[in-house]
Amino acid sequence: MADKHVIICVGRQLGSGGHDIARMLATDFNAKYYDRELLNLAAKESGFSEKFFEQNDEKKGFLRSLLNIQTLHLSGGNLYKSNFSQESLFQFQSDAIRKAASEGSCVFVGRCADYVLRDMPNVVKVFITASMRYRIGKLMERRQVTPQQAKRFILHEEGCRATYYNYYTGKKWGTAESYDLCIDSSILGLEDTEKLIADFIRKRFEL
Repeated sequence: MADKHVIICVGRQLGSGGHDIARMLATDFNAKYYDRELLNLAAKESGFSEKFFEQNDEKKGFLRSLLNIQTLHLSGGNLYKSNFSQESLFQFQSDAIRKAASEGSCVFVGRCADYVLRDMPNVVKVFITASMRYRIGKLMERRQVTPQQAKRFILHEEGCRATYYNYYTGKKWGTAESYDLCIDSSILGLEDTEKLIADFIRKRFEL
């Protein structure tokens, strides 16, 4: 199993525990874990600062943010065809994802990795959901907010996430046909959900 190159792409609803499950999968499959780490890789590929990618993370509308930036520090003027656009930043990030995936087993969280790596072998696409009540409870604990505030935050952030995914992939974020496996983490809990996903991956790739 250790010799087989496996790429796991994890989509997740806010508050579903998707990040924790992805980290457990990375440990289980001896794979590198990429979430916000991708921003650093994309910054290195593009010459832009990591902070710039953080400000636009999983948001459609990169160009609008650029208009508010006074100075850009580029490494050798590394821009695609010298024209900056929303698609250029997405391309930088996509290049970083492909490069990481080519080097060994990886777990990617979000950022359209399932679409970017759609032509690579041994890629599995997982979407982790949970009941709204469960997710609200998690955000209340984490952010010390009211149920109403937690729900508003979830709906806003997921709206941005869905718009970004739908725009760049031509698919619909969170719908079953976009993934190989969709699972509700609030039913089994995080650890048992990870075990179920890991079993699915092992059976699929005969690991």
